[in-house]
Amino acid sequence: MNRKLDTRKRIALVAHDNKKAELVEWAKYNKATLNKHQLFATGTTGTMLEEVLDTHITKLLSGPLGGDQQIGALISEGKIDVLIFFWDPMAAQPHDPDIKALLRLGVVWNIPIASDRSTADFILTSPLFHQKYEVLIPDYTTYLKRQV
Repeated sequence: MNRKLDTRKRIALVAHDNKKAELVEWAKYNKATLNKHQLFATGTTGTMLEEVLDTHITKLLSGPLGGDQQIGALISEGKIDVLIFFWDPMAAQPHDPDIKALLRLGVVWNIPIASDRSTADFILTSPLFHQKYEVLIPDYTTYLKRQV
């Protein structure tokens, strides 16, 4: 099974509290590129980014209140193409299971995921990011037909 990504990507932007300023700075630097795409974000991050980017962002709940799970659901439904998640590896998060589930779904559905600025830069500057792209979705038929 494959999924085709259009040239206009649907990008989820997420950041832990200690990484929000870094994500906002990165987004401001990449404003021209990001504004060509459809943007989604969790809670406060979305409000901060909307102000800096001067564009509409679909804002979901705060991560600990379910925003991470909302983004995970959108990934599962094929409605998010790229996940940019600046997470803080040095701080314990009360919603760590939600974060792990979100990252897991990104891998299950084979979408590009950046967890730091360098990787986000590589994704945004890749020639593949600026064109149509066919995502190869693993075949989960055997899993779905298993006897439980």
